[in-house]
Amino acid sequence: MYSKNVLKLVRPVINRTFSYTATQRKLNSDRAFNINHYDCIGFDLDNTLARYRIGNMLELEYRILSNHLVKERNYPGDLLLQPVDPNFFIKGLIVDDEHGNVIRIGPDGTILQATHGTKWLTPDEILQYYPTRHWRATDLFVQDPLQTWNGPYSEKMRTLLDYFDIAISLIFARAVDAIDAVHGQKKVYNIWPDLLNALMHMFNREHFEQDAGGYFPELKYNPDLYYYKCSPNVLNWLKELRDRGKKLYLITGAHADFANHTASSTLGPNWRDYFDIVVSYAKKPGFFMHERDFLVLNDSYKETGPALELRNGSIYTHGNWKMLKEHLTRLSSAQTPKFLYIGDNLVQDIYTPNVHSGCDTVNVCEELEVEKLDLYTGESHPDRHILSSSLWGSYFEIKDSNQKTVWYNIMKNHSKICVPSVDYLARFPIDHDFKCAIA
Repeated sequence: MYSKNVLKLVRPVINRTFSYTATQRKLNSDRAFNINHYDCIGFDLDNTLARYRIGNMLELEYRILSNHLVKERNYPGDLLLQPVDPNFFIKGLIVDDEHGNVIRIGPDGTILQATHGTKWLTPDEILQYYPTRHWRATDLFVQDPLQTWNGPYSEKMRTLLDYFDIAISLIFARAVDAIDAVHGQKKVYNIWPDLLNALMHMFNREHFEQDAGGYFPELKYNPDLYYYKCSPNVLNWLKELRDRGKKLYLITGAHADFANHTASSTLGPNWRDYFDIVVSYAKKPGFFMHERDFLVLNDSYKETGPALELRNGSIYTHGNWKMLKEHLTRLSSAQTPKFLYIGDNLVQDIYTPNVHSGCDTVNVCEELEVEKLDLYTGESHPDRHILSSSLWGSYFEIKDSNQKTVWYNIMKNHSKICVPSVDYLARFPIDHDFKCAIA
């Protein structure tokens, strides 16, 4: 997509603005990130190696979830079944189920922007809901995002972190509008349990095999509508990494049968040849903190029991980072191998492995391509209308006030570098130094 001359223009912008060291300590300005310095390199699958046609996928998700609420939970269809408004979507929104609001926060938990339902809130109106522009749930989140992952606060708020759940923002907002239209504005809302039920139904892991639920059958039988083919550039890059003796591993939250479908549709039918080991249904972020057993899978991707040891070239389900790291360490020729993990989800793939497993990370963020690279390439991301919102503005900051978002801060503190795609990384030599600086 990008010529070498264009990349020379783009690279300094990425390095000065969105390439960050993994810790908050002071670093020399000439510090660099170099993927060749790592011995064991891991990848997420969805929205990292496997890229989706985001617009089509969000339309599908919105249709399935909104229909579920109308048919199964008796929400009014006149609002929920309206056409999708892509301008309401942006990654990183937070659902406040108590107040019926959708909010964005800064690194210290300050509520920067908000809507009640789909109605935009002015600064004064935000103060009516949050007198200090803070909310206890999001204050806990910025202290440690995992505090609200489970437990009582997970029932009050939901962070919409990737393209599998950001459709929720518009469905939730329209559901609030519908309730307000009938009953007037409530003191406490309770929409999230119904949305969670709809999500669990849509992503039920059994539905892929059963051709049920709407979502999996659509992706199974119409893959060209929802997936991009992985570029030869990336495939050759993965092969070169292995030829150099790197140990490559894949950790995905998808169940094995769906992961196989996604990887086959994007990387090709021989996708497993690129990896030394594959972990499916890993249940991140818990994978990086707990010690669940690895489960062996048969050729039909059915679980057959716990794995007593890990074998090279195999695919497993569940598992834990400790055992995986020990296995890869044994395989590596390095006495003390260095580990890297590349993913898109800022809590599951970046914050948690960096904080709880001491693993360096690279963040893949397609919004970077829309907000920065388009300026230099003159080319437009095919899903620009989804990734760029005139309502919310930049994913990284509130431009009018120059306030950074909490997501910017997590990238800054917990990833080595932020890139728009794996393809971008693969366009440089493996031993290329990416200059990193704290911005």
